[in-house]
Formats: sequence, structure tokens, C-alpha cells
Amino acid sequence: MEFSPPLQSGTLIKRYKRFLADLTLDDGSEITIHCANTGAMTGCAEPGSKVWFSTSDNPKRKYPNSWELSETKAGHRICVNTIRANTLAVEAINNGVICELSGYKDLKTEQKYGSENSRIDILLSDENKADCYVEVKSVTLLSDEEEQLGQFPDAVTTRGQKHLRELMEVQQSGQRAVLLFIVLHSGIEKVSPALHIDGQYSVLLEQAQKAGVEVICYKADLSVECVQISRKLPYIGD
Repeated sequence: MEFSPPLQSGTLIKRYKRFLADLTLDDGSEITIHCANTGAMTGCAEPGSKVWFSTSDNPKRKYPNSWELSETKAGHRICVNTIRANTLAVEAINNGVICELSGYKDLKTEQKYGSENSRIDILLSDENKADCYVEVKSVTLLSDEEEQLGQFPDAVTTRGQKHLRELMEVQQSGQRAVLLFIVLHSGIEKVSPALHIDGQYSVLLEQAQKAGVEVICYKADLSVECVQISRKLPYIGD
């Protein structure tokens, strides 16, 4: 996924109201940009951090600029725009990068499913095999820098809990269910559930695995020119 037009940079003043952030540009001026990440963004939004933002040509947008990348004091890069995770996953599946999800004829996104009225991020289908339901989650929380451990979620997620219940239903119906973690932090080399943040999510995730739901982790290479999924990472359960 290439950034076009090229990203611009600034220094973060603060993030507030969940969806907004103020920046100082190189010329000293200040702007407000949109933040698509609704999570806690722990370690991703420290005042004084360098950030990069994209620009939309949609005249209806109140804030045409969107926060894309951050750089921490340790030099780690993070893609904070969680919307990108789904785009990257689709791109990687289509290009055969995620080998566990290859071999399907059709790929659809945002399809309704489940008893709790969810929408699956990616639905893979082929007449010769069971459908595959893929729920995509972005990982940006580096909880242990020395161990290079990333964890999910970074805040209590009732929505994420619902998705795990839905995936278990899918698996029990005879279809294939996959939880796909997309790591969008350059300092993360392995992933585990954040039991200390959302204990119920961790419990449900363990139940989901025992029920047959697959957990797969892939990492993206991050630059100001492009972001693309490159390799698989290990998942470590509690």
C-alpha cells in the first residue's frame, strides 16, 4: 500500500476527543488532523513525537488530513491508522503473502454474519472448500520493549469480545474461522493477549482457540512511502 499523495510530517502537540490531534508543522504553524484510531493508543501518541499524515481531496471532509504514522523516542515506527489493517490484509491475501489464507477463489469484505449482527472483515470462499471468516485486528501496543512483545487489546473491547463469540459460532457451524493480528509496530516481534487490560477478551480468546478458531499474526514493514505485510510472527497464548 503506497501513500499517494506523499505523507507530510509534523510534531504532535496532543491527541484529544479520540478522533482529533493537533500538530505543529515545520514552518511553525499548527493544524488539526483526524485520528481514525479509537483505542487507547498507549505509547503511540506521546506529545513531541514525530507524526506523518495523509491528505484527502474530499471537499466534504471537515478535517482533510489523517494521522497515519508515529515515531517513538526509541525510533520505532507505528501505523496508528487502524483502518489500514484491513486494507493491508486484503492486499496480502490477494498477493499470496499470507499463505494460510491462500487458495480461495473469492474475497469479500464487510459481510453480515452471526447471531450478534456483526460484519466480518474478510470472507473467503471457494466452491471446493468451506468458507473462511477472517476477523482482522491491528496490534500497536508494545508492552515489553526488551522482549519485543506486543499485546492486544490496548483497552477493554466489548466489540472484540463479540467478534470472538461470533467466530466460535462460525467454527461450530462447520466453517473456518480465523483471527488475524496485523502488527503495525516496528518494535514488535511476537504477540500475546493483554490479560491485564481485558481479562474477558483473553478468556474468550483461549476458548475460541480450543473451539478451533485459528490465530495468525503477520507484521507490516512501515515507511513513509508505503506499508506492506511482509512476514509471520509467533502468537503466544497466556
